[in-house]
Amino acid sequence: MLLRDGEGRVLAVEPNYREGWALPGGTIESDAGETPRQGARRETLEEIGLDVEPGRLLAVDWAQGPARPPIAAYLYDGGVLTEAQLAAVRVQEAELLSWRLLTREELPTYLLGSLAGRVLAALDALDAGTGTAELENGKRVG
Repeated sequence: MLLRDGEGRVLAVEPNYREGWALPGGTIESDAGETPRQGARRETLEEIGLDVEPGRLLAVDWAQGPARPPIAAYLYDGGVLTEAQLAAVRVQEAELLSWRLLTREELPTYLLGSLAGRVLAALDALDAGTGTAELENGKRVG
């Protein structure tokens, strides 16, 4: 879920189980019949304590990893958070260490692998008002 503040900074979370930062969202429970949109909402609530209805689909990324099968990552617009929502953020201590707001320039430093490219493509889609960005490993295709 791509969540931003009024200055356009992106909300990122610091997992305790791997290097690099991530976005709130997580894994779909497909065996329970959950859809990507439902999973994004549920995981965002679980991870940072905010119940945010996912907006439009900004990016779909076919991402390969060295120690896992490829995944299809869906990135939804979570909108601009109010000051009250930002003050209410509470990280899920079982999985997360902290959260922070990142400027566009900071994204490649904190978001490793294809995630930085995915987020940058989603921000570009928002800025341009275009449709969903199709990506492979964080890079546009087609």
